[in-house]
Amino acid sequence: MRSERPESPTASRKAEHLRINVERDVRGKGIENGFAGWRFAHRALPQIDLAEVDPSTELFGRRLSAPMLISCMTGGTVEAQQINERLARVAERHGLAMGLGSARALIEAPDLLETFDVRAAAPNVLLFANLGAVQLKKGYGIGECRRLVELLRADALVLHLNPLQEALQPEGDTCFRGLLAKIAELAAAAEFPVIVKEVGWGIAAPEVRALFDAGVAAVDVAGAGGTSWSEVERRRIGEPWRARVAASFCDWGIPTAQCLIEARTVAPKEPIFASGGITTGVEVAKALALGADLAGIAGPFLRAANAGEESADELARELLEELRVAMFCVGARRPDDLRGRLRSVS
Repeated sequence: MRSERPESPTASRKAEHLRINVERDVRGKGIENGFAGWRFAHRALPQIDLAEVDPSTELFGRRLSAPMLISCMTGGTVEAQQINERLARVAERHGLAMGLGSARALIEAPDLLETFDVRAAAPNVLLFANLGAVQLKKGYGIGECRRLVELLRADALVLHLNPLQEALQPEGDTCFRGLLAKIAELAAAAEFPVIVKEVGWGIAAPEVRALFDAGVAAVDVAGAGGTSWSEVERRRIGEPWRARVAASFCDWGIPTAQCLIEARTVAPKEPIFASGGITTGVEVAKALALGADLAGIAGPFLRAANAGEESADELARELLEELRVAMFCVGARRPDDLRGRLRSVS
């Protein structure tokens, strides 16, 4: 067992984030993910059998039962350990990819490893380690990133971009000048895939192109419409005036569907992931139809796993079945067959 010791400021903040996410409504207000503006062209004669539908795919050398990711959310606390282990077992059983929460706390306190380490529970899962990209401006480099990937036995490293969240935190790191060059340096030196994602406000098309030009292996546009970290920070800020500042950003960001469509105009062939407010298998299908190679879901899995492993397992089954039925009803045998099957209704 991990020895008793005072929590680092980073670990303490992560524990607070976890508590707020599972106990409070922290979705963005007045902004949606954009998928409601798109409808599938239903096929009364799909010309395939349901048994023919095969949503499986391969990514970074791992086989997935569907292009679906239990997205990055938590780590670094005792509570997070239980949630991560539950989610890892669910991902293993259902053939889903999994992302871990930010592992900065692990770099600061290596004895937190057991709160992140899920490989034994999920030996076949496509697993992403995770670190705030801004830490590359704070002295972290290829050595620290390589150590994270090795310790966690991960298949890739996700660097998350969260300038708004950092700006709202009294203790936030807001030195983003020159960060793209640091990402390029890491991508060039790394022997593992480097993925870049936002945390729920989206990545605009020019930045998507710039990131691929910098050498990253994939971009998760992580648009608005789901968890709003400005709402999370508002819940933990003690000073009323700072909380009001955070509240003014409750509808900030680029909706996920818009991010995805625009990203594909500048990166037609590169691996693009979509997350941000995706809650159903039908929305997963819509994301794939709009060009995503992988669809990520975070908040619903976090809350389900907090309730128990059975709840998370049931959610995975529901999502996979919704995706399979959606594919059947538009005559799509494979995920790529979903492309071009949506109609705009906005």
